[in-house]
Amino acid sequence: MRKMSTLSDDQIAELQETFSLFDNKGDGKIFAHQLGEVLRSMGQNPTEAEVKKCGFYQEPDKRITFDQVLPIVATLSKNREAPVVEDFIEGFRVFDKDQNGTIHSADLRHLLTNLGERLTEEEANELLQGQEDAQGYVNYEEFVKVVLNG
Repeated sequence: MRKMSTLSDDQIAELQETFSLFDNKGDGKIFAHQLGEVLRSMGQNPTEAEVKKCGFYQEPDKRITFDQVLPIVATLSKNREAPVVEDFIEGFRVFDKDQNGTIHSADLRHLLTNLGERLTEEEANELLQGQEDAQGYVNYEEFVKVVLNG
């Protein structure tokens, strides 16, 4: 196994351990259709488009090795900048018609379910639970902090 320059030996060992949890045949491989789930279990957060770009999308039953997954993890780690609270707040500010730090929950729900990595209605409801004020508005700065901090 080649060491990726961005990952320490300990990190690689941890990734190998996570990978092996998905190796249900004991042959050191996973099914290609498991790639997104495996990457997320390894602490990555790839979009579906990023997972498809890995090249295994057309062959979901193909078996892939840890050595094939490791460069994908290294690339995702290197390319992924941690989201900054201010970036999200700035994005929501565009939809803040009154420039008062709030966005109507219906508008926010529309953004969450129709743009980018789309959420289901159920996921949007879960995120918005307890975030609306009496007039149906969401303080988007607090919303961003709650979402990013889990």
